[in-house]
Amino acid sequence: MLTVPVRQLGESERRAVERLLDLDPFAGAQVAERVAARGLAWWRAEGRILGYGPRRNLESLCWIGGNLTPVLATDAAVAAFADLLAGEERLCSSIVGRADAVLGLWDRLSDTWGPARDVRPNQPLLATDALPAVPVDPEVRQVRTGEVDRLFPAAVAMYTEEVGVSPLAEDAGRSYRRRVNDLVRAGRAYARFVDGKVVFKAELAVVTKRTAQVQGVWVAPEWRGRGIATAAMAAVVRDALLRVAPTVSLYVNDFNVPARRVYERCGFQPVGTLATVLF
Repeated sequence: MLTVPVRQLGESERRAVERLLDLDPFAGAQVAERVAARGLAWWRAEGRILGYGPRRNLESLCWIGGNLTPVLATDAAVAAFADLLAGEERLCSSIVGRADAVLGLWDRLSDTWGPARDVRPNQPLLATDALPAVPVDPEVRQVRTGEVDRLFPAAVAMYTEEVGVSPLAEDAGRSYRRRVNDLVRAGRAYARFVDGKVVFKAELAVVTKRTAQVQGVWVAPEWRGRGIATAAMAAVVRDALLRVAPTVSLYVNDFNVPARRVYERCGFQPVGTLATVLF
């Protein structure tokens, strides 16, 4: 029987939540961005945060929204979160976070929330605070608002290749297009164009006071193997460090050896391991 109940956190506990998020700035970046932008009121945040631990000593968090993300979740917290969540309908499209917590949750939730479409148990989490030592591609730049139509097909191709389903399958892609638009308008989408077509793209999908997290890295199939990715990625890292945040972070599938080599050349170092369960 659980002696420390899980509870939904509200705005009065925001300082305690932010303190925990500061302790795990890379794995908790998506949650930190949400809290900074919209606070802890569920009707504003499009999600809710569960807390584990005494009111005077909050220990662990679990964000529940489009994704489910445990943060600093101890074994006891994982068991407590799973005990509560097992009685709820699954609404999230994925579980993502530190591998031990995600896999612990999935071990307890798979009977009621399964089956999963894919489980990725080993995703190296990488970060850097140093400008790249390799040359940068001067053709990689921020995408302009009038170039969304050119960027969007590449974004769809990247998403479909990475996630395994098309973002156009739900609401004909309107939500995904809004997301791409938002990133462009915020100056967080990068691309290299050749003859008007995207040959490389990446986004700062998450930005906090501690890190800019890169996602959506993609090279057009016909340009793969030409060695453009390292210089292109270096350009993104350089701009993000100079303009956006004190560190740049990302996570990558362990089996994606070419991408891992690119990130290593750009100065990224391991800071942990994530896992993702996709539905």
